[in-house]
Amino acid sequence: MSITEVALTQTRVTLAAVVVLLAGGLSAYTTMPKKMDPGFSIRNAQVITQYPGASPANVEKLVTDPLETAILAMAEIKNIESTSRLGLSLISVEYRDEFTNLRPIFDELRRKVQDAAPELPSDIKGPIVNDELGDIYPLIFSMSSDGFSDRELSEIAEKIRDQILKIEGTAKVELLGQQEERVFVEFDDARLEQLGISASDLAGILSTRNIIEDTGAIDIGPETIPLEASGNFLSLEELGSTLLTLPSGAVVPLDSVTTIYRDYVDPRETMVRFSGERALAIAVCMQDGGNLLEFGERVKAHFDGLDAVYPHGLDFELAYYQPSAVEKKIDDFTTSVLQAIAIVLVVMLTTLGLRTGLIVSALIPSAMIIAILYLGLINSSINQMSLAALIIALGLLVDNAIVVTESVLVRMGRGETAFKAAVESCSELQVPLLISSLTTAAAFLPIRLAEHAVSEYTGILFTVVTVTLLSSWLLAITFIPLLCVWFMRAPPTSGDQFGSLSYRSYRSMLRFVLRHRVVSLAVVIALFVGSLPVWGLVEQNFFPAMGRPFFMAELSLPYGANIEKTSAMSQSIDAFIRDELVPKSQEEEGVTGWTTFVGETPPAFTLGYTPSPSLSGFSEVMLRTSSVEVIPEMMEKLRRFVKREFPDVRSYIRELANGPPVDMPVEIRLSGSNEGVLFDIASRVKAKLADIDGVRDVGDDWGSRRKKLIVSVDENRARRAGVSNQDVASSVKTYLRGMETTRFRDGEDQIPVQLRSIGDSRRDLDRVRNLSVITADSSVPLAQVADLDLTWEYPAIHRRDRFRTVTANSNVEGKTAMTVFQEIQPWLEAEAESWPPGYFWAFGGDFESSQEANQAIGAKLPIAGLAIVFLLVLQFNSFRKPVIVLSAIVLGLVGVVGGLFVMNSVFGFMALLGVVSLAGIVINNAIVLLDRIQLELDAGHDPETAIIGASQQRVRPILLTTATTVASLIPLYVSGGAMWEPLAVVIMFGLVFSTLMTLLVVPLLYAILYRAPVPAQTAP
Repeated sequence: MSITEVALTQTRVTLAAVVVLLAGGLSAYTTMPKKMDPGFSIRNAQVITQYPGASPANVEKLVTDPLETAILAMAEIKNIESTSRLGLSLISVEYRDEFTNLRPIFDELRRKVQDAAPELPSDIKGPIVNDELGDIYPLIFSMSSDGFSDRELSEIAEKIRDQILKIEGTAKVELLGQQEERVFVEFDDARLEQLGISASDLAGILSTRNIIEDTGAIDIGPETIPLEASGNFLSLEELGSTLLTLPSGAVVPLDSVTTIYRDYVDPRETMVRFSGERALAIAVCMQDGGNLLEFGERVKAHFDGLDAVYPHGLDFELAYYQPSAVEKKIDDFTTSVLQAIAIVLVVMLTTLGLRTGLIVSALIPSAMIIAILYLGLINSSINQMSLAALIIALGLLVDNAIVVTESVLVRMGRGETAFKAAVESCSELQVPLLISSLTTAAAFLPIRLAEHAVSEYTGILFTVVTVTLLSSWLLAITFIPLLCVWFMRAPPTSGDQFGSLSYRSYRSMLRFVLRHRVVSLAVVIALFVGSLPVWGLVEQNFFPAMGRPFFMAELSLPYGANIEKTSAMSQSIDAFIRDELVPKSQEEEGVTGWTTFVGETPPAFTLGYTPSPSLSGFSEVMLRTSSVEVIPEMMEKLRRFVKREFPDVRSYIRELANGPPVDMPVEIRLSGSNEGVLFDIASRVKAKLADIDGVRDVGDDWGSRRKKLIVSVDENRARRAGVSNQDVASSVKTYLRGMETTRFRDGEDQIPVQLRSIGDSRRDLDRVRNLSVITADSSVPLAQVADLDLTWEYPAIHRRDRFRTVTANSNVEGKTAMTVFQEIQPWLEAEAESWPPGYFWAFGGDFESSQEANQAIGAKLPIAGLAIVFLLVLQFNSFRKPVIVLSAIVLGLVGVVGGLFVMNSVFGFMALLGVVSLAGIVINNAIVLLDRIQLELDAGHDPETAIIGASQQRVRPILLTTATTVASLIPLYVSGGAMWEPLAVVIMFGLVFSTLMTLLVVPLLYAILYRAPVPAQTAP
């Protein structure tokens, strides 16, 4: 007994099973996590090492190079990049995409770094391995007030952080814009010299006076009483009363020769402003597997209640709130799914009639809800990718129901009972439909198997489509036949069912093609060959912008700019945004809020954004707008203002893109050994980039050289004065930067006590020349033993895979980055021939990301191809029929390129997914048609009758599948934005053309390969 017979005889069990599955799917939808994107593993880690005072060249030689040597011993590494800056080494390690269990790899990285640590200079800080680059902070709140001090704001923010950490689902909370406190002990160098003491003497007294040390315990009878020797400072007054013994024998308190006060680091290292006002930012990270919408509501409710807890004047605002974007995106996609279902229902009811249309339409929501149930069982989430997959599957799954109901209807028209017609139809079709569903799913297999981040990002497409198609197949041979038996009525017999004008027209075209095989095949080949040049006219893009009412502005001053200059620049930009971009009335559109970060960047708040290391000359602004449509105007106004008012500032103003993050869309890496040669090459490359239309914000990642003062110690003079190089370095460091001597304890806080010279003298070059270099026996002016020489150096040294690498980069406008790469590649290839040996170039940015993703999918295409071929051979027991099916796929590309060109769309990763989807539909249609031809031959018909008869029997289901698929994608095309529009265009246009290929070319190829006789010249 077949599964169809069981379903038809055990009707209550069948109905109960369907109800249970549907109830489970609906329940799963309400409880599943809601997210913007599926997410993917970040296969990157950073190794951060501080080497205070060291030049970039020394950092590279003494820190970066030995660490890179140790790290490169790991076999899992894909590439390694490093940046050596003044006092800082930053090494970024990226692992190969085939590795998914990253924890052991990160642990191995730590061991390699620890093993290399003894080779590094003794006065470094670190190295620290950061393997948490994948943490996303989807909630960022601002806290601002004019009436609170930095210390008060910081204390309140820390209390709020502790409270948020207790909220269910919270993983981490980061505070940004906090100022680090210090206790400053400032001295006048001339005053100390007059008293005969040095800064080193002050440091020694403070470090030995302020102690907490275990002094043991004493047993008294049955008790053990601990002993504590007093010594730690309990107040600033106590610190100031520390006694100094001068060389003259006099004893004076510390505050009589120094100025002691508690303040924040000066100059400030980072700042945050919200809508132009001083603020702190509170970024919240959610635990994995949580529901972002529910978590966001819990955290937001907590902030809403803070107004009643803290005094008036303390303002809490939303700087970035991803749950609202997620909710809108899910609502939009859910609406698109419902609209697609409604459109398909209308098509079904219009073309099939009320009864048949309702029976076919019952399959659509049922299969989709069962797929959602499966997603819930595997702990997946509802996101834009899974919902879009349902829309894609919508056009595929309806074919099974159409084919089954059409077959049942035909058999009932021949006089068979509904039960027999249903059983016989499913017996005839269940294997071909299963094979077609499996081959369609196999077309999506490379997306799931690809060893790349995009596989994790888009792999849910394979899961959803596969589960939906298999659910559709199962329902088509169980539930749909049951509905046919219950509700379908035998159609009235009124002569030839294929005698209508449309059928006669189709038969005429098909006979013409079969009679003129050579000409018809030549036309098809000419169409395919003629479409190839059109591919060059279609722009390419990896992933488009997110399409949210939000954009970013990165603003970089030349290296060496201090935080005060950066802050002044960002305040001017704040004022411009407030005066020119913020709407003056509710009718106007513009910027509705913005958050400015100075000296640092926000944390990773979405998958498409990568934070940058802190830098004093860097500022980043997050801007929210009233709508997506107003973003280009706002960006252009801001860009023009920055270019006009701050010509030395490099701006990168853009919307964030979907998919894996890319630093800048256009990147050309230039590698070699000599930095002079590299920059000569880079200057020519940047000039060529700037000449290309649509390219803006051209620059590189090294920046221009900056001034540097070298304290050149004269060995002879220093030896005569009894001064060592170490004495000079220590004196200069204490004078300019200060020296941490001990820590002041205030409750739970430990505040560094920093000894430094008074502020004015630190900014006076003449005072620096005359500062006293202290030795054990005497002191001498710096100018007596050393000279100050002005030189120039690059502020950062970048390397990739141990080669020094300059990356020329830019933004684009009005065209895609891939177009820029295509324009500059011939010039680069010709230019590289004149470069010295050992210098080479490579594309980064969108090109590299796109190539890697396409290659990762391409590497798995043979697996999908072999699976499809095997399934086709299994179905047909033939090699010629699989060739026919695969030919139909290739010819469908003519419609793809035509649609992209006509609709002025772009070919990117999502369009590639559309091609995969299209291939699955073409396979499905071709299998059903070829299977029908074989059934006609098995029934004893001659080849001509079998080909034409099978084609006219399958023309209606194939056309209906095409109509429903195209119609179901209209909502995705209209409201899916730049990300989903190319996919919809590819499937809609490609399917229309491939349907023509299926209905005419598949019979033609069959007739050619199987040498079917040429039809006689007869009337249709």
